[in-house]
Amino acid sequence: MQLSAIVTVLERIAPLDLAEPWDNVGLLVGDPAQEIKRTLLTVDYTAEVAQEAQELRCGLVIAYHPVIFDALKRITAGSPVFCAIREGIAIYCPHTALDVAEGGTNDMLADALGLTQRRPLRPVAARPRQYKLVTFVPPDAVERVSAAVFEAGAGRIGNYSSCSFRTPGTGTFFGESGANPAVGQAGRLEHADEIRLEMVVPIETVDAAVAALRRSHPYEEPAFDLVQLAAAPGGRGMGRIGELARPTDRSELIERIRAALGVQRLLVAGPTDGAVERAACCAGSCGDLVNDALAQGAELYLTGEMRHHDALRAAQRGMTVVCALHTNSERAMLARLAARLARELPETAFALSRKDRDPFTVI
Repeated sequence: MQLSAIVTVLERIAPLDLAEPWDNVGLLVGDPAQEIKRTLLTVDYTAEVAQEAQELRCGLVIAYHPVIFDALKRITAGSPVFCAIREGIAIYCPHTALDVAEGGTNDMLADALGLTQRRPLRPVAARPRQYKLVTFVPPDAVERVSAAVFEAGAGRIGNYSSCSFRTPGTGTFFGESGANPAVGQAGRLEHADEIRLEMVVPIETVDAAVAALRRSHPYEEPAFDLVQLAAAPGGRGMGRIGELARPTDRSELIERIRAALGVQRLLVAGPTDGAVERAACCAGSCGDLVNDALAQGAELYLTGEMRHHDALRAAQRGMTVVCALHTNSERAMLARLAARLARELPETAFALSRKDRDPFTVI
């Protein structure tokens, strides 16, 4: 199976526009046209995981954490990226896109807690993803122009393609010296029957759509508008907060977390007994969201790691803080992701890394 087909599914599971602006997500290493038979899933692409991928003959590694954050000025032997390129191994990194996505990393933690009526702990405004392209076309050229722009990627809404809206009207123009109008004559005011043609265009295909419009339009200077569309509220954001199906003792929740994440030890600050009715969570390094959890009345907050004084402040206010260590709060998501990918892409084998582990061990 081509890598591009796997990328399409990954981006449907965790759309890249959900990622934090500072993040670097998506296909970071590899050729979309390369054939993939085996894929390895890991949190971090370390030297040990790289060796494992080679031994298993994996053409793709899905590494939750990006292998590239900042601009690279050199790629030399010994670096993970050099190794991947040399061995022909592609690397795809979903990170915060998977955290925010429905059914993603933070929903995995919310499931571990048993949260109902869950919602984002810190909602974020969705970024605009589309423009509306509006142009004005003679009636006999509408089908030609619309077909060309559709072919360039415009006019898709959900599972529907070739979507447009057309309104008849009258256009006016005065062709000045040097003009060669397709309708009427230069040197006089012309009135022409036209169709106002509207369609949505994804931001990433705007240039191609406008180029197709110019090539197919009969006018010497076609008029068009590009209007950036505000994103509809999506109820998305970092972390999760919700209610428990029944008041649950903190000690029971701590055991539930331990079992769900497959860890033997947890760092706990604050009370360890007493009932919890509302809890919150955020995978990874999300200590800065503890204030959001406190403000919304959470009695327990589950994350990967937190600064000393943030944990102390939360504990003093009666909140139980549970830290699993950074990657321990994320790793359980890999099994879910692998299972979903295996269902949707049965031609490719997906395996969980046995070499991937949190760099810290509590002893």
